[in-house]
Amino acid sequence: MRLKISLLKEPKHQELVSCVGWTTAEELYSCSDDHQIVKWNLLTSETTQIVKLPDDIYPIDFHWFPKSLGVKKQTQAESFVLTSSDGKFHLISKLGRVEKSIEAHCGAVLAGRWNYEGTALVTVGEDGQIKIWSKTGMLRSTLAQQGTPVYSVAWGPDSEKVLYTAGKQLIIKPLQPNAKVLQWKAHDGIILKVDWNSVNDLILSAGEDCKYKVWDSYSRPLYNSQPHEHPITSVAWAPDGELFAVGSFHTLRLCDKTGVRNVLNDAVDLLEFRDRVIKASLNYAHLVVSTSLQCYVFSTKNWNTPIIFDLKEGTVSLILQAERHFLLVDGSSIYLYSYEGRFISSPKFPGMRTDILNAQTVSLSNDTIAIRDKADEKIIFLFEASTGKPLGDGKFLSHKNEILEIALDQKGLTNDRKIAFIDKNRDLCITSVKRFGKEEQIIKLGTMVHTLAWNDTCNILCGLQDTRFIVWYYPNTVYVDRDILPKTLYEGDASEFSKNPHIVSFVGNQVTIRRADGSLVHINISPYPAILHEYVSSSKWEDAVRLCRFVKEQTMWACLAAMAVANRDMTTAEIAYAAIGEIDKVQYINSIKSLPSKESKMAHILLFSGNIQEAEIVLLQAGLVYQAIQININLYNWERALELAVKYKTHVDTVLAYRQKFLETFGKQETNKRYLHYAEGTEYKFSFTGDNSCQLRDDSRAIYQKTLLHGWAWWLTLVISALWETKAGGSRKPSPGVQDKPG
Repeated sequence: MRLKISLLKEPKHQELVSCVGWTTAEELYSCSDDHQIVKWNLLTSETTQIVKLPDDIYPIDFHWFPKSLGVKKQTQAESFVLTSSDGKFHLISKLGRVEKSIEAHCGAVLAGRWNYEGTALVTVGEDGQIKIWSKTGMLRSTLAQQGTPVYSVAWGPDSEKVLYTAGKQLIIKPLQPNAKVLQWKAHDGIILKVDWNSVNDLILSAGEDCKYKVWDSYSRPLYNSQPHEHPITSVAWAPDGELFAVGSFHTLRLCDKTGVRNVLNDAVDLLEFRDRVIKASLNYAHLVVSTSLQCYVFSTKNWNTPIIFDLKEGTVSLILQAERHFLLVDGSSIYLYSYEGRFISSPKFPGMRTDILNAQTVSLSNDTIAIRDKADEKIIFLFEASTGKPLGDGKFLSHKNEILEIALDQKGLTNDRKIAFIDKNRDLCITSVKRFGKEEQIIKLGTMVHTLAWNDTCNILCGLQDTRFIVWYYPNTVYVDRDILPKTLYEGDASEFSKNPHIVSFVGNQVTIRRADGSLVHINISPYPAILHEYVSSSKWEDAVRLCRFVKEQTMWACLAAMAVANRDMTTAEIAYAAIGEIDKVQYINSIKSLPSKESKMAHILLFSGNIQEAEIVLLQAGLVYQAIQININLYNWERALELAVKYKTHVDTVLAYRQKFLETFGKQETNKRYLHYAEGTEYKFSFTGDNSCQLRDDSRAIYQKTLLHGWAWWLTLVISALWETKAGGSRKPSPGVQDKPG
């Protein structure tokens, strides 16, 4: 990106311009020591004097009232606060009428800022005081008192904290009286300017030590500039948090770039637009460009005839692309368009604030839109892309911790759509968008993960985990066979990326990472996992096996094993498990293949994946009640086993006999009231033998012989049960109603 600078032949102000403020992408207001407030139109290059202030008012700071969707607040949004050297701040309408002037400080009012809801105003001054005012100018409180002038102030993203300067120190002061204050030395000279971005939660500071710095909200330094020739007098974030500007004497800095180049033949296309370019995004063979008035959609196959449509508001802050459509976010709404320029939907939810949405809190796939709620950062709203309506019955995804970053996978069916997210503890979790009502389905993939990205062509996930670069070649393994998940990963050293790197994109087999200094680093991963995904999605299992035999890597075989189980292809699963040395699972798969009915096979495949409840449902729907009971017996789910036997009025004596054998083995006595009740008067018509089998009565023997697990399969079922309980976050508890025998 290049700054375009133009100078007028005749200046519109006769004295120093002290402050400016944008209303839209093409309209700007400026205030000067010549007591004039001037409106600039960048489209027509026209300037208009809005008001001539009294001669005793010298403007110092300027801030527009925040935009809001509310009709009542929209009128006030057409106004701004102006602080001045006479100790007052002034509420002025967009037309230039001074609504109110308030005595605020002893000495000049050096800064004034509205909070993000427009419900409060903070001012700071030469007297060292930080004051909170209502939106009508009534004093609410004096938040703090310093011994030195406070030159700059900013609200925290939640409008519950205020950041201000104190000499060489930065201070974050919560509005709550007894809350902890965070203070740290930030510069070697007096700090002149601060800004706190509501989207990325990062702090900018600039001072007389000729440096500008970037901090997180915990006072940890993220970037420290080289000393400039002159003090840094101004810093400001772009609303989306992607860029920031730095001002000094005769110096204006803005770092980043956007360009288009055909790397295949090195051809260059120069795209010219009628209006100023606000945002651009290139992905999925389409370039989407937003200007102040229109949106242009180019195909990479044809740069000459773009699709063009008008925008409702020319302040687009975010563009996201998926394979079939793209999403625009402006100051008031979210819009989904096809690449032919057709409007598709506009999702909404109560309290939605589009001004703080960014690529980390919004995600788009072919069928789903995910948005993290700002009011409650533990919640993610999910919408159907085609209609903009909430998924399912309107429920939302809720997590136990605040969520920092979200990402939807891009390929596959809607019912298999997954969303990955990073929470406040830096844990990477994954869940299905169709099953978010069950908290146990939110599974942790990794810890200390700072950034993540899904591949654009297949469901491969990558992330930076502490000092390691991790690629999850098949994240769905956690739902199929979590034991082999470590075998499906690629790990590489990420220490070369320095502190706080960020994954920009994951296209094909190339991952692009932006380091803290702004430079881009590219990492290439193996192309074979993507080819394997393509074969499996097309059900080309023989080709998938041949590919794994050609590559001869454990990660490929482990991925194929999990993919085969997920798609119920047990023949391929048997080959893949044998290749990675999982002999016990090969034997279990053999036993599944020998089961007499399709329902039995399906149930045991689900049981193999740890889906116990689903396995039970399949058996009950097929009328295989005894097998459902036997699964619960094998897993020591005694309450459920007896419940099924009583409900279906069958094999109650079988459950009681297994229970009695269990108690005798561990030297326990029965105290469960339900088992004691049904044991009274029940005659066991079979006896156990030494190999844990039993002699059933004639009408049960045929069923039992078909369903009784072998000794090794029994052991495997218990192992799966233990792992499942660990995965669910708990540990095995003693069976209810069981206690040690006395003595």
